[in-house]
Amino acid sequence: MAYAGQTYMEFNDASFDHILNSDGVRTLCAQKANAALAVAKARAPISTGAYRDGLAVETISHAHRTTYMVVGHDPKTMLVESRTGNLARALKAVG
Repeated sequence: MAYAGQTYMEFNDASFDHILNSDGVRTLCAQKANAALAVAKARAPISTGAYRDGLAVETISHAHRTTYMVVGHDPKTMLVESRTGNLARALKAVG
């Protein structure tokens, strides 16, 4: 059994960058984000059409990868989310 300080690992960062920025990984992440968006819109409260219409997927580039986020642009998004947890449940549904 290895103890603290007995094992050393060096990761090849360029290899991880290549994998995380590959077309396959980007496509898979975008598909999951779009599936979560579809679930969130389908389950959005009926009375909040502006909330539902304001939901979208945004692409964000980071130093080592690209992420896709489902976000709401309606001013009342935080209020609706605090009461319903719609986005969290949509993400769990496509998990």
